[in-house]
Amino acid sequence: MNRITLEICVDDADGIRAAEDGGADRIELCAALGLGGLTPSAGLVALAARSRLPVMAMIRPRAGAFVWSADECGAMLAEIDAMRDAGLAGVVIGASLPDGRLDAATLARLMRAAEGMEVTLHRAIDLAPNPAEAMQVVAGLGIRRVLSSGGAPNALAGLDRLAAMQTAAPNVAIMPGGGVSAENAAQIAAHLPDLQELHASASVAADRPALDKVESFGFLPPGARRTDAGRVAALRAALDQIALSRPPG
Repeated sequence: MNRITLEICVDDADGIRAAEDGGADRIELCAALGLGGLTPSAGLVALAARSRLPVMAMIRPRAGAFVWSADECGAMLAEIDAMRDAGLAGVVIGASLPDGRLDAATLARLMRAAEGMEVTLHRAIDLAPNPAEAMQVVAGLGIRRVLSSGGAPNALAGLDRLAAMQTAAPNVAIMPGGGVSAENAAQIAAHLPDLQELHASASVAADRPALDKVESFGFLPPGARRTDAGRVAALRAALDQIALSRPPG
């Protein structure tokens, strides 16, 4: 069976454990998943470094667009060094020009800093106006994995663009993400016959805090979610079923 890699994004200690217990193959470690994921704290990185799963750390110093100032780029270079020192498997990076095209010069600097580590290009590529052109930039930089929803709010809506991205750069793994679940994994795989990896949060609504003031004071954002081991396991089972149904070779 040609196993499909399942990457689960998490932003806290319980999420790390849920990803492990549910059968994930890899962790994307973030802070603030409600904002699309930011660079995780030193403490969370140290905890994740003890996981039995390979860990990819998000490198994103703030929310918003992926147009970085010189100071922010310097911060990201330092963050990559910190993830290397912590022993993590790799980093997740992205940089855009104001018009949405990939910022090849900034990405090249980040790639040099991450030499010897795994690298994923994150959903900054979903802002690119020309996905084929963006994938050529990715391939030229030596990036071998791209996380994308196909330029749409979720991967199901972006399947055609995801397929076109794969065609544009066959040597780069396209990892669909955004709204991925056990219920739609087969539909995604049917549209992307070369699917090798899938990315999901496998999350459910977070438990409400015992004290109402936690929410009313803004300490917990509206719509907060948490990684659920059962959802991870269901998605893992769905991917295994997909792999079993594929012809050998």
